[in-house]
Amino acid sequence: MKNTAIAGLIATAVFASSTLVSADTPVQNIDPARHPNLAAAQNLSRQAFDKIEDAQRANDWDMSGHAAHALNLLIEVNRELKAAAEAANKK
Repeated sequence: MKNTAIAGLIATAVFASSTLVSADTPVQNIDPARHPNLAAAQNLSRQAFDKIEDAQRANDWDMSGHAAHALNLLIEVNRELKAAAEAANKK
C-alpha cells in the first residue's frame, strides 16, 4: 500500500513537471527568408521536442527525468537560435 502511494506521488510529480516544461515549448520565430539555416535548425529542434514528448507518453512519463532534461535543453537551444538570428540582424 505504501509503495503504491509513493508511486502515485512520483507519477503526479513527473506529470506536473512535464506539464510545466510544455508550457514553455520551443516556438518557430526565425524568419526562414532571412535566416534559412537557423530557421531549419529551429524547426528540427521543435520536431525533436515533439518526439521526446511522444516518448514520454509512450513510457508513462517514467524516464528518470532524462527526457524532461532533454526538453529543457531544447528550449534553451531554441532561445539561443533566436539570439543568433537577432545578432546576425545587427550586422
